[in-house]
Parts: sequence; C-alpha cells; structure tokens
Amino acid sequence: MTRVELTDELVAAAATGDADARGAIYAILAPQVIGYLRARRADDPEGLTNEVFLKLLPQLSTLSGGAEGVRRLTFTIARARMVDAARARARAAPAVPYEPETDARVVASAEDAAHAALSLARVQAVLDVLPDDQREVLTLRVVADLSIEQIAAIMGRSVGAVKQLQRRGMVTIRQALAERRVTL
Repeated sequence: MTRVELTDELVAAAATGDADARGAIYAILAPQVIGYLRARRADDPEGLTNEVFLKLLPQLSTLSGGAEGVRRLTFTIARARMVDAARARARAAPAVPYEPETDARVVASAEDAAHAALSLARVQAVLDVLPDDQREVLTLRVVADLSIEQIAAIMGRSVGAVKQLQRRGMVTIRQALAERRVTL
C-alpha cells in the first residue's frame, strides 16, 4: 500500500476543486485529527473531525501556504472545535448515567472494543501526568505529526517555548515511567 504525502501539488489540485485531491487530503489528515482529538479526550472525535473538514475544504481555494498551510489550518480548526465543544458541554445539562443492565443492544466484538479502550486508556494515563500545555504540545507533535513551528503557530507560542514544553513533557513522562507511576 503506497502512503500518499500531503504535498503542495496535492493542495493546489484540491484548491481547483479536484475531488480526488480533496479526498486524498481528508485521507491523509483525518486519522491524525481523530488521534489528536482522542488524545485530548474530545467527546465525539469523529464528529468533530467531520466538522473540521467541513470548515477546511471550502477554504482550500483561498488558502495560501501550500501543504504546511493546510496542515496548520486543519489543526487550528481542530483545536478551536475542541474548545467550542468543551464550552458547549460546560453549559449543557448534566448527562444521564448509562445503565447497562437496561440496554438490550448487542455489540459485535467486545474483545476488540476492550483492547482499543485499554490501549487508549494507557496512553491517556501517561498523558495525564503532564500539565495541559505539555500534553497539548506532545499530542500535536506525536499524534498529529506537526513540526515545532506549526505547533507554535497553532498554540500562539514561540518556537523556543514549544521546544521547552516538549522537552519538559518528555522528561516528566520518563520520570513517571521510571518511578512506575504509569505503565505502558
């Protein structure tokens, strides 16, 4: 299977309305956006990802900056949607607790769901030892595969500040693993 890269040429084709190019941009960036939103514990990462691309795709024809500009705008929109969702959740009425004994639905594969939840829970436990700004930097750097410069632009911080947050976050994770406060 050939991995398609996000290139300036692909972005230029998408900007002219090429449906295949737009689909390729979605295929390249959507998994990273979902991963970022899951790592940040968004309630509905798939739904928010859809909102991100509904906002992004119409803007491609006026966007400058090529592939880097698209990547930066994508994660800027994702971060904004995540913040908007958190604010809306804070204003919403409390959720009704789920009672599994009254739910008659059947799940296709509980084993797969359990493995996925356990993996995500372990990663989130590691991220939970970090302050929010370090968690944000490492999530954008590792899950979204963004450069330091792109992260700095998204977060509104200097490149030096982002590098320092990344370094401190990695040191904190190493210490937590060495002290067995978290495990992988």
